[in-house]
Amino acid sequence: MKNQNIILVIFAIFTSYFALAQVDRSDWEGGFPEACTSITCGKSATVDGSVITSHTDDSHRTRSNILITAAKKHKKGSMAPMYTRKAFDTLPMPVYRHHKIGEIPQVEQTYAFINSAYPCQNEKQLAMGESTFGGHEELISDKGLIDCQRLCQLMLERCTTARQAIKMAGELLEAYGWNDSGECLTIADPKEVWHFEVLGPGKDKIGAVWAAQRVPDDHISVNANASTIKEIDLTNSDYFMASGNVYSLAREMGWWNDGETFRFCYAYAPESRTSLASRRREWRVFDLVAPSLKLDPNAENYPFSVKPDDKISLEKLVTIFGDSYEGTDFDMTKNLTVTDKDGKTTISPLANPQMPYDMNKMLRINGGWGWRGERNIARWYTMYATIIQCRHWLPDEVGGVTWLALDNVASSVYIPVYCSVTDLPETYKTDGRQTGFSKKAAWWAFNRLGTLAAHRWGDMRKDVSDVWKPMQLGLFINQPIIEKQAQELLKSGKTKEAIALLTKYSIDWGNKAVDEAWLLGDHLWTKYDELW
Repeated sequence: MKNQNIILVIFAIFTSYFALAQVDRSDWEGGFPEACTSITCGKSATVDGSVITSHTDDSHRTRSNILITAAKKHKKGSMAPMYTRKAFDTLPMPVYRHHKIGEIPQVEQTYAFINSAYPCQNEKQLAMGESTFGGHEELISDKGLIDCQRLCQLMLERCTTARQAIKMAGELLEAYGWNDSGECLTIADPKEVWHFEVLGPGKDKIGAVWAAQRVPDDHISVNANASTIKEIDLTNSDYFMASGNVYSLAREMGWWNDGETFRFCYAYAPESRTSLASRRREWRVFDLVAPSLKLDPNAENYPFSVKPDDKISLEKLVTIFGDSYEGTDFDMTKNLTVTDKDGKTTISPLANPQMPYDMNKMLRINGGWGWRGERNIARWYTMYATIIQCRHWLPDEVGGVTWLALDNVASSVYIPVYCSVTDLPETYKTDGRQTGFSKKAAWWAFNRLGTLAAHRWGDMRKDVSDVWKPMQLGLFINQPIIEKQAQELLKSGKTKEAIALLTKYSIDWGNKAVDEAWLLGDHLWTKYDELW
């Protein structure tokens, strides 16, 4: 049986992986195949006092390029276009195309922001993460004008704090309507971080229903494609906010009755609480940071947030986002073993925790791992990922930094993109999904590397780690040095020079990472070619 499993692995690798990036598992059972993970940290929960939000854009259709949108002044009375996303399949790879559906009034001044598929941080250190949780389909309305990506952009263009962003979102959505499924935005500023969960108002209606909960300063939280806000106390405005219809809509739809305990997630997205793909990630994040809690991996609910046993570092978050349940009962490779010449049984080097769903269904790993609708935190179809620092004790130009990785974070590296930068490497600005395979697009360097490494993960992961681990550690160690240089320029009134320094730093490291990814892919191809 063990030999048969290995044969199946080899066969599946050949038949599945060469088309890896173009697979669209929109029919996946039990949750969101393309959905994202966001981890948040309060300022007293981190090693250096950073407030942190994050995001893995796990998708087969969102664009792969990252842009910088400059601050702009707009004429009084001008309008901001609103768009909706639609699948578009006539390019080399499937993408979303944006179609204009209306306009809303523009403000006279908008802030600069890092323009990823889900815009992630502005020049004032306001930062965003995102995770889809779906919710009741009856709430979806195509009458609204604002979808998730547009709301992220509007918040970053117009706001400086998380509370301001949530308040503005409530006002805009009431006036112009939500045009998307249930979403969680994890919104951070230099002082605090909130989870904002929002759904539509019902078919053919304008508006939205939403609730927001603040993460305590000494806690961390996670959203993994499930609504996690439960009881809300609107008398405690320091920790809770909600739309005016948060109770009445649930009552009207028959999802909650007076006299019952109101829990937002069970009123508006109960099916998300049954998803193993979500619950297992929630457990894993909390268990990695607070093992002392001994949380049950099979529980339906976990706390909204937990206090970590030790303060969280950037290195710890990188490790968590690269996790695949290794060493737990939920490691999808644990039964894919081989016996060596000395009779020792080990996990096969071909066993790969990044297997597409069709492959792990075929292998029925761990008694049907894929059939149960589970998934790792790290995913092979991640377009990009961010870990974002917001720091109140530093000037905005230096304090806000988006650590950016392309493709699967388990085989990638995070580079620093400061919130004040005015440009990025040309390869990062090129959308590889529209070009098809191209050395002009940074994403392809990491996508090719991740796809190659998946072929013999047990061995190749070591080669990848040997390159990325010291580079990542060096970037973290060097961070205070470059920031000190920038602060000295700022103190001298040389703001443009400071921004130019940080821009060059981000571009240089982006180029280094891409060059290294191409070289590392070549190395793997050469080193392991004869092992097929």
